[in-house]
Amino acid sequence: MTSEKLEQRLASAVEKTAPNDVNGVLSRCEERKGTVIPMTAKKTTKRKWTTLVAACLAVMLLGGGGLFYQQANAVASVVSLDVNPSIELKVNRSEKVLVCTPLNEDAKAILADMGNGADLKGAKLDVAVNAIVGSLVRNGYLNSISSAIMISVEDKDTARAEKLQRELTSTVDGVLQTSESRASVLTQTLTQDAGLAQQARENSISTGKAALVNRVLALNATLKFDALAKLSVEELKDLAEAGAPAMPIGMDAARSAAEEYAGTTSVDSVTAEVDPELDESPAHYEVELQTARGEFKYLVDAYTGKVLSGQKDLLAAVSASNETTKPSGQKPASASNETTKPSDQKPAPSGTVQDIGYAKAKSIALNHAGLRENQAYDMDIELDDEDGTLVYEIEFKSGNMEYDYEIDAASGAILKHETELDD
Repeated sequence: MTSEKLEQRLASAVEKTAPNDVNGVLSRCEERKGTVIPMTAKKTTKRKWTTLVAACLAVMLLGGGGLFYQQANAVASVVSLDVNPSIELKVNRSEKVLVCTPLNEDAKAILADMGNGADLKGAKLDVAVNAIVGSLVRNGYLNSISSAIMISVEDKDTARAEKLQRELTSTVDGVLQTSESRASVLTQTLTQDAGLAQQARENSISTGKAALVNRVLALNATLKFDALAKLSVEELKDLAEAGAPAMPIGMDAARSAAEEYAGTTSVDSVTAEVDPELDESPAHYEVELQTARGEFKYLVDAYTGKVLSGQKDLLAAVSASNETTKPSGQKPASASNETTKPSDQKPAPSGTVQDIGYAKAKSIALNHAGLRENQAYDMDIELDDEDGTLVYEIEFKSGNMEYDYEIDAASGAILKHETELDD
């Protein structure tokens, strides 16, 4: 068999083994495709339904959670606490603090150990107010009998505002009683007022204090809002009660007037406490200068700044006292071991006040009480100024009795004495 015939036979065998049936193959593929398409379509429909159900559930869950989140973070009430520090608390319907904001520099000092107010976020309102008032007491803002704190509640819901006002008044009263503070508590409820809010922002005060300023302005329209905004709540309260006849000089100016009169402006160790008495006649500021020799009181006219009473040139008077009596170096508040040294005594310089000294004042009180020094305990002696007269205030106990004396520092005369049972 030739090579040519062999190739022809092989080609014929291959053709029979794999026939050229392209059209048949394609037709069969189309039929199979037709059977597959319905199955694919069925699966797609199921996936779409499942996705739709999941999406609906997600919307329901997210919608409910979003509503809860919205309610929990929506401001329902604005509470402000004002003394001279002004602090604002925004709370939700559950009475939880959303934000606590110090509105002036004094307020920042009050909130310094509370993260400047950030630590109070999430706290119950009564807990936050308790902490703030406690800090106000510790920083000396509510110590005097004439000091005042104002609680203001701003809310669209009048009933809720009044309820919060009652609760907060009770909370603040509790803190003040526990700390034996004698401050008064003022309260008010407010409705939202865009004009009032703008006045508050422009003067860095709360809306509550802005409302109190406007109350004073209603009595005397010649006064200025920005000047009144710098006064404390205590001053504004007294000014309103007095009918707001004029603009007071303010506590800082009263302190400066008293120190200049006393001649202590250059002495760093002298501290001052100022109480406004604007509702008294004459209206004045009571300034107590605390020195190493005791406390000295000055009354300063609230509108003119003139010193009405008090020891002038205090340093000269104290210097004369030191020349007259030289104590053993113990502090005035505990004078049980002080002794006079007659050999060192010199006449007081001209124009100064003669002072009998702590030891002599103590001896006069004990002799009057009929007691020896070793029979008395809890002895407390202070040199004070009573309407321009230097006096020694002496307190001590013996047995079951308490003794209280006021002795003229110049003459040694007993001006007042009281004895009562030690309870």
